[in-house]
Amino acid sequence: MVRVSSRLPTSTRPAASNGLVARIAVQALAAVVAGYLAMAVTAGLGLWAAGAADLPGGFTAVLAAVVVMAAGGKVELSGDAGSLAGTQAELTAMPLTVTLVGALVTGFCFLRPLRHHAVAGTRELLVRAASVVVLWLAGLLGLSALARHDFPITIGVGDEGQNPLTDLFGELLDAVNPTVGFRTDVGPTLFYGLLWILGVLAVALLVSRRTPLPPRLVRYHEPVRPAAFAMLLLLLAYVAVGLVIGIVVAATKGHAAETLAVLLLGLPNVSWLALGVGIGGSWQGKVEGPFGLPMPQVLDGVLRGGGDSPDLSTVDLSSLAEQDARAWWLLPIAAVLLLAAAFLAAVRSPARVRLWQHSLHLGIAFALTMLVVTPLTLVEARFGLSILGIGDLDSLGGEVVLRPDVWKTVGLALLWGLVLGFLGGLLATRVHRKGEVAAQPPK
Repeated sequence: MVRVSSRLPTSTRPAASNGLVARIAVQALAAVVAGYLAMAVTAGLGLWAAGAADLPGGFTAVLAAVVVMAAGGKVELSGDAGSLAGTQAELTAMPLTVTLVGALVTGFCFLRPLRHHAVAGTRELLVRAASVVVLWLAGLLGLSALARHDFPITIGVGDEGQNPLTDLFGELLDAVNPTVGFRTDVGPTLFYGLLWILGVLAVALLVSRRTPLPPRLVRYHEPVRPAAFAMLLLLLAYVAVGLVIGIVVAATKGHAAETLAVLLLGLPNVSWLALGVGIGGSWQGKVEGPFGLPMPQVLDGVLRGGGDSPDLSTVDLSSLAEQDARAWWLLPIAAVLLLAAAFLAAVRSPARVRLWQHSLHLGIAFALTMLVVTPLTLVEARFGLSILGIGDLDSLGGEVVLRPDVWKTVGLALLWGLVLGFLGGLLATRVHRKGEVAAQPPK
């Protein structure tokens, strides 16, 4: 009897392995390029709508800086006004529309090659993730080198109503060409960029229903993925509602370019703040000086409510409703959309999952979602120009602060998730689900 071996010759194994590694590298490169390209296009359109295309030679640098910030990087502001004056500048914010687009595109491209796999090996998944991470950080490092520029500060002299200090020292400041610029802080940028891309890949695996998991993680498929997918849809639903409102405002209220800039750069900043406020969460903030938030006037009105007081104003349902009674609609909207998410999570779960488990799954998922999303809405921006140490010029200084009360919002999210997770599971009992055998009619 002749024995036929079913194994491939040993010499073919390295070639097959090398081919797989090369294919994974190409797919990872495609995911990274697609993600950065989507972010650049979104940021570029937003900056164009905001009028940044007219910047003197700095549009490319500003575009790179926005993408770096959207990927979790840190951009520092700096100023130079010679020996007669000092400048102070600070900016902490994320353009979350750019962030969201980049995360969706990168995550989709990362998962796409795995869609036809019956099983995902742990080693292959780690190689794919590592390839994307390394290439992503390399791209972030390249963008960091581009994200640097200096702009001149133009100070008019003798304008009616101008600050006296500006009248007195304007000509001297013009002589030393005061500037403000920005640079990327490479160390923190790479660190937070690493956390960003790891988070994107982890969330992509969590929300995908069809992507296979390694054998050791299969047991987490049923309790984690339905709730994670429901939370993703909840966040996207808020963004979609905000987009519709923004388009209506742009078409009916004027200032279409400014509204479009907000939609393309910071729509989730507003939408997810509305979600947190709708469940009872709060933010602390203030606006001083000529600068403000490119956001709804009702929010700007609350933040300016403190005037020159050093205390921060509280942004919550009641304070927003004092500016505009329609803010109370945020409460029922949050209830309806979260209940829909709870129902969807329950429908996508096996029929054997009990009501208290639905409640627990959604409560934890919603709390974790708000723990991740809420800090991303942080905004801190300051700029000041002082003359001979006397103090900030009112016409050139400003401050914008918006800080979330993270743990209060997360605690409320847990309670909302527990209650509406139970109700969503109760509603889903009337729907045929996976693992449920339909009753046979009597013969």
